[in-house]
Amino acid sequence: MSARPTGLLVTGGTGTTGSRITATLADRGLPVRAGSRRPAPGTRQVRFDWADPATHGPALDGVGAVYLVPPVGDAEPARLMLPFLERALRSGVRRFVLLSSSAIEEGDPGVGEVHGALRQLAPEWAVLRPSWFMQNFITSSHLHAESIRATGEIFTATGQGRVAFVDAADIADVAVHALLDALPHNAAHVITGPETLSYGDAAAVISEASGREVRHRPVPAAEFRARLVASGIPEDFARMLAAMDEGISRGAENRVDPAVRTITGREARRFLDFAAGHAGHWRA
Repeated sequence: MSARPTGLLVTGGTGTTGSRITATLADRGLPVRAGSRRPAPGTRQVRFDWADPATHGPALDGVGAVYLVPPVGDAEPARLMLPFLERALRSGVRRFVLLSSSAIEEGDPGVGEVHGALRQLAPEWAVLRPSWFMQNFITSSHLHAESIRATGEIFTATGQGRVAFVDAADIADVAVHALLDALPHNAAHVITGPETLSYGDAAAVISEASGREVRHRPVPAAEFRARLVASGIPEDFARMLAAMDEGISRGAENRVDPAVRTITGREARRFLDFAAGHAGHWRA
């Protein structure tokens, strides 16, 4: 009888959470490969493209656990992810950790469908449902980071709604536990920071940290959607993001969950500390 596959595949391996997970697993000497559409030679990266099934088999060879990051900007990721899940199960993968969102419930269209499939089909699984990333305020490709640098403003359709912003490093640490813990989690984890803030509060914290005035400018959902589309986001995905902002305005994300402390044994990072550590990103 052949040994159980022990390798780990991190899809989205060069992304915000995937790169952190890959680095942690590599530092522990584990056989990890980072899936990327454009892998860099001489690294742990392997070619992986959700839309190209020919890349799936080689990426899964010898793998026993997979971190699943949905295809970026795709409002209907299940059409690509579910066939991959079935193929991974056939190849011997036992454990799956899915990156979802606190705004997406099991069974919802898209990633919610993948969540449901994992719970029903995977021997070992976890679904991570993080709140909004703190990194959205500093990642150059994100609308918030770009508008802060360009105009000193943050545009959202959230009104005065509050969010427990979470550091991607905390999400990655929870993911590493979900991939490696001896007992499978077989659960969905809502992952948040330790406090809720409105975008106006976040702007005030950024202003204090950077010494530059930053303001939150609430706009109607239709205007926010148009701004997303103008930034290059597909129309259907922009519509989904705008709807999530409207949910925040109604209080959908006004909650704090202790998952980071419960799973990792330490407190989640505060936005105040994050802003202090990244103040240079916002200075003119």
